[in-house]
Amino acid sequence: MRAVLAYVLLAGAALAEAPEALPDFASCKNAEIAGFERDLARAHSGHYQGIAPHVDVRGIEVCGTGGIILCDRTDDPLSCQHALAVQQEAFRGEILQTLPTPEDAAAAGALYTAVRALAVGHSAGDDCAGSTPVMGAWCEAREATRRVEMAVLAYQLARDEGAVAPAFELGWADAPSPVRPKARRVSKP
Repeated sequence: MRAVLAYVLLAGAALAEAPEALPDFASCKNAEIAGFERDLARAHSGHYQGIAPHVDVRGIEVCGTGGIILCDRTDDPLSCQHALAVQQEAFRGEILQTLPTPEDAAAAGALYTAVRALAVGHSAGDDCAGSTPVMGAWCEAREATRRVEMAVLAYQLARDEGAVAPAFELGWADAPSPVRPKARRVSKP
């Protein structure tokens, strides 16, 4: 009995210490874009009542933070975070290549024009200057996340107005998985 109890306690402690599984940045951003497409379809349907915003990039920030946490769990977190920043910059570049110009997306309005300018623009200087190597790697990955957020926000605004195709058609996100219908209660006669 004591052996079983000891085993259960040790197994429970081992499970409690195991880090929670996190998706990598690419998987996470694909899920976020798929969620946006579902929300966009609902928002443009006749059933939408404005309950929740459909243009929202907070999930992209979560993806970037999750990527940093995954890097922290590796043997070489600094080079992993530098690689994450490079991956995010490449992703941002893919998005920017698919965005319409402000002239081509006139219906998207002034907000799209301003957000697109931020997404395309560059910082006035090194946002991470003066940081230690550890904080510099973290800062580089965080700032890359911020730049990706602006690119995704510009895409969402253009997509909301119908000025750009879905991300999976443009090639920078995977096609969303089909949503499984919810089971309905069967009433007995």
